[in-house]
Amino acid sequence: MAYSFDAPEAADRHKTQYFEIAGNRAVYHDGWFAGTVHKAPWEAQPRHPLTDDSWELYHVDEDFSMSRNLAAANPEKLKELKALFTQQAIEHKVLPIDDRTIERFDPKVAGRPDLMDGRTKLTVYPGMVYMAENAFINVKNTSLDMQAEVEVQGDKNHGVLLSQGGRFGGWAFWVDHGRPMYTYNFLGLEVFRVDGKEAMSDGKHTLKVAFDYDAKTGAGNRGGGGVATLFIDGKKVGEGPVGKTHANVFSLDDTADTGIDTGTPVDEAYGEGRKNAFSGKLKQVSIELR
Repeated sequence: MAYSFDAPEAADRHKTQYFEIAGNRAVYHDGWFAGTVHKAPWEAQPRHPLTDDSWELYHVDEDFSMSRNLAAANPEKLKELKALFTQQAIEHKVLPIDDRTIERFDPKVAGRPDLMDGRTKLTVYPGMVYMAENAFINVKNTSLDMQAEVEVQGDKNHGVLLSQGGRFGGWAFWVDHGRPMYTYNFLGLEVFRVDGKEAMSDGKHTLKVAFDYDAKTGAGNRGGGGVATLFIDGKKVGEGPVGKTHANVFSLDDTADTGIDTGTPVDEAYGEGRKNAFSGKLKQVSIELR
């Protein structure tokens, strides 16, 4: 666009621009614009099948605010621009068009390559933080076991062993005054906290949370609830319900963290920032899906 600084009346050099997001499509060419709203962001389902979408046409050189839809008055121009969109879509690999929205956050559902695809076990260590969701094992819509190897002294041991997500959705396996805890935060709207009823003695211990997922409680077997059970060295010390879970995504920016919760906290009870770092010695945390 630098050429326009010295020649504000110069003709546009960028004559064509296509657009597509989740089935919403448009094309601009030489002063004309054609587009269709396939599904607004707040709508759960598309308005029509892709082949039945209703297109609008505007001559933006004369109607900058696009107040006059000329689709009925100038069907040939509309046909021309729709064909141009198809040509651009082929050239720039827009096709095939995928009009799913929230489902596309989950690689397994979307059908795209995934670093963790097929992995059922993962072990993480202190210092492994800022792990983005697509670089971390997918714990959604499944039963699982999480096991932490720790060493503690005294009764004030506190902090996060492993967490994913944050204030607006996620989960955390943590310790409160020596007691194992598990928190599931559903969209920041509901927080399900399971308390361990016993504290660890001094020394080395294995802490475990087992989450038994109930697919029948979710829509299409996704996003259901379950029961979380806490153990110290194989002894059951707590159990409680998790009413619902995230079906597709936890967060776009809060990550998975070992030994701390680096972003917004999943559970306000353990605090934010360095204050929620685990105060004992954490060797590792393993996750196994089942």
